[in-house]
Amino acid sequence: MSRLWILLLGCALLPAQSSRYLANIRQLTSGGQNAEAYWSPDGEELVFQSTRGEHRCDQIYVMKSDGSDVRMVSTGKGATTCGYFLPGGDEILFGSTHEGGDACPPRPDRSKGYVWAVYPSYDIFAVGRDGKGLRKLTTADGYDTEGTVNWKTKRIIYTSKASGDLELWSMSPDGSGKRQLTRSLGYDGGAFLSPDGEKMVWRAHHPSGEEDIRKYKDLLAQDLTAPMRMEIFVADSDGSGAKRISDFGCASFAPQFTPDGKQIIFSSNRHDCDSRHFELFLMDLDGSNLRQVTDFGGFTSFPEFSPDGGKLVFTSDWKATGRYEFNIFVADWKE
Repeated sequence: MSRLWILLLGCALLPAQSSRYLANIRQLTSGGQNAEAYWSPDGEELVFQSTRGEHRCDQIYVMKSDGSDVRMVSTGKGATTCGYFLPGGDEILFGSTHEGGDACPPRPDRSKGYVWAVYPSYDIFAVGRDGKGLRKLTTADGYDTEGTVNWKTKRIIYTSKASGDLELWSMSPDGSGKRQLTRSLGYDGGAFLSPDGEKMVWRAHHPSGEEDIRKYKDLLAQDLTAPMRMEIFVADSDGSGAKRISDFGCASFAPQFTPDGKQIIFSSNRHDCDSRHFELFLMDLDGSNLRQVTDFGGFTSFPEFSPDGGKLVFTSDWKATGRYEFNIFVADWKE
């Protein structure tokens, strides 16, 4: 992440991008790096991560759904990621490294290629929407984060290294009832539960072949993983019946269910596997009926539908003035 200052200008209405799916696209942030915006249960607010002000790595912020009234709710220490509202909307879930130190953790060694750090100091916390009442939900050694929540069943789904591998787990909002959901060697992460809580969708790289397995294990031993070959999987919410529904050989991630639970919206660079050109796509739960949603020509990801299904929030470098600028957008959903 670059160290850019951000000026939040509120809700700027942009010229409509020609799309079968999106209308009235509004830009909520302007400048710097903003990502992973997710809705509150009442649809009135968004939680997101951003690097801004005196902070040199991402912290968790809340803003109104028109981009106003921005406030930080994380500690301001360490690095944070993956903010999400808990049921009822009074608390926010997020991952943070702050117990491992006040400073940002060291950046991954890119001499090993394009890799993500899976910092062992990451744990999952919950905090009031006013930034008060911080409580810790995970205590296992190693990486614990990427949490999202199903508001109906009140289950949290997240990625953990508690078993020695990067697997999906679930737990209750108080941190009890932890259950391991996946068991295949490889990275499983970025998971969401369907609106009814019956199914889950996630991104994964399960290495095959001696060399691929060796590389994955070597990187994991250094708290790293390589994200450029990931596919989309679906399963029942207990992890049973897992099925890969994409086979692009590229980086597909940020999958999310449509409001009716019958389709998946996700981000992929399937047209150019080694590029940073990611667009949004839709497909059915069996991987069929693939359609492209956006055509912005850069990086677009992290889509989520509003609770009433009428809007889509996403992150994009569309209209960016610098290479590492990412902003949050919201649009009316036309389908």
